[in-house]
Amino acid sequence: MLVEGARAFATTRSMTSNTLLALALGYLLGSIPFGLLLTRVGGKGDLRKVGSGNIGATNVLRTGSKRLAALTLVLDCLKGTAAVVIASRLFGNDAARFAAAGALVGHLYPVWLKFRGGKGVATLLGILIPLMPTAAIIYGAIWLMLLLLVRISSVAGIAAAISAPLMAFVLDNDFLLPMLLGFALLVVWKHRENLARLKAGTEPRIGRAKG
Repeated sequence: MLVEGARAFATTRSMTSNTLLALALGYLLGSIPFGLLLTRVGGKGDLRKVGSGNIGATNVLRTGSKRLAALTLVLDCLKGTAAVVIASRLFGNDAARFAAAGALVGHLYPVWLKFRGGKGVATLLGILIPLMPTAAIIYGAIWLMLLLLVRISSVAGIAAAISAPLMAFVLDNDFLLPMLLGFALLVVWKHRENLARLKAGTEPRIGRAKG
């Protein structure tokens, strides 16, 4: 009995260590500010002094470089995917969920930028790709469709984020539903200023001034 207890303790300790490592891995990957780095390398200056000051792809677009904006979008997405895939292979599928949480929080609140990060839409898509591919397809379709129709980045991003927990519910994925609901709420919270501008009718469309 003592041997079984010792084994159980060792297993629990190993799981806890893996969880913490996965969380740290996710945070480090998620906190890489690709938008800020790319605009500096591309000679566009400090992205935080452009437009809304946000480090995401929409604000990168305001520097006038579609190429850098597209690259920021792709890399912000892929860092979420990488966090989940790497953690899954190193620590197991259960730990991958913690890596996903770390990646999103890292993007939203990077320690390197005094916790002033992006809004998480692209990174959440990247997280969904390995966890729920069907939900990722729906997410991407909603995001792109609304961008084309209304040309308001915040509307498209918020709607896409909300689709994640809804798809988990539709697909009967109770395992991921609470986490994705939390992620969606975080993304909505990061868009609170955009929501205020939407209510006031002052939220700009893509290609125009600050937002």
